[in-house]
Amino acid sequence: MTLGAAAGVVASLAVSAALVPASPAGAEARPGSADRATAESFSRIAGVVLTDRTAAIVDGKVRGHTTPPPAKEAHLSSATARSEKSVTASLRERKSKLKALGEAYSAGDTRVAVDRAGVDGKKATMRVTETTRLTYKKIRGDEPKDTGFQAHHELSFTAGKGGAWELTGIKPLDEMPQINAPAPSAAPQPKAGAPEAPGVNDMPNAPEASLWLFPKRLPKDTSTGLDYKAMADYAEKYWKNYNPAYRSHPLGTGGDCTNFVSQALKAGGWKNAPGKAGDYTKWWYGSGTESDSWTGVNEWSWFAQNSKRVKPLKYAYQMEVGDVLQADFDRDGSKDHTMLVTYRDKLGTPYLTYHSFDTYRRSLLSLQVMLPFTKWYAYRT
Repeated sequence: MTLGAAAGVVASLAVSAALVPASPAGAEARPGSADRATAESFSRIAGVVLTDRTAAIVDGKVRGHTTPPPAKEAHLSSATARSEKSVTASLRERKSKLKALGEAYSAGDTRVAVDRAGVDGKKATMRVTETTRLTYKKIRGDEPKDTGFQAHHELSFTAGKGGAWELTGIKPLDEMPQINAPAPSAAPQPKAGAPEAPGVNDMPNAPEASLWLFPKRLPKDTSTGLDYKAMADYAEKYWKNYNPAYRSHPLGTGGDCTNFVSQALKAGGWKNAPGKAGDYTKWWYGSGTESDSWTGVNEWSWFAQNSKRVKPLKYAYQMEVGDVLQADFDRDGSKDHTMLVTYRDKLGTPYLTYHSFDTYRRSLLSLQVMLPFTKWYAYRT
């Protein structure tokens, strides 16, 4: 199904998005996994809703779910319809903000894969992975071709009259929202304090980086012997399909972002610094385990500064290919996420590639528009 840009959002939701036939057993389906037909119907709904969200931030056409919509007359629950109307309106506002900063998208493609679908009586839930590609519109002329990301969502359904499922809610499962997701409505609250590791108070504290758009450029030192292009190439090769030569760390176990950046840095020439796993002056990966600094966001920052392998940057827009950006989402002083610059345009916009919220060439412009409450930390490698 090909959708137009934002003007078609409400219409497409109205005709194709929510009540679908339940399993052959009717609305009173047995608890457990949804049958294939029901899961496919749920998937079509997710495809329509998420494609419409993408359409709201794209100037051109958006390709979406190709499976025909349910034959039965369909509609969202009234509350979900109002919510999605508000979401797409906010996304159109975001599109305007990005355009004012010099970024826009000329086309998009959103696909949905079902991770899990379950039915319990008249209630059902489904978890999906969204894969979206956005084509950068050539405004300045040297933007990258496109950006891509994966996002995870949980949809809730309620069985209505006539044995049909009604979509009653959709919520994000990722801590870091993507560009077509609803924006945070308020600053995140700091997490409950965790006990500090031994010696943390002695570790270097990186300064917060300013998001001033026009700092003086600081070219990288080419005499370091490091291959910054190799770092970027590695990250862009494995941003979505993880390298099987390394262990990965799902979000529930701490996330894979710093593990991924460490892999890319090693591909570009960073050498192991062997020692105890908890020694923040050491950094290494082994056959059975790795140092805390290889996988930990804060631990990596401490190692990188202790070892003098990085220099904190005053301005995030001074980052070049191979540099590292970290984020403190809830502004509690503990860093939450690590990313690598894999492209930089001539006007100085860095583009980030990263894991956990698997993303390819996302601009710093879109990050600052999407996450206005975040503290950023930039490092010259």
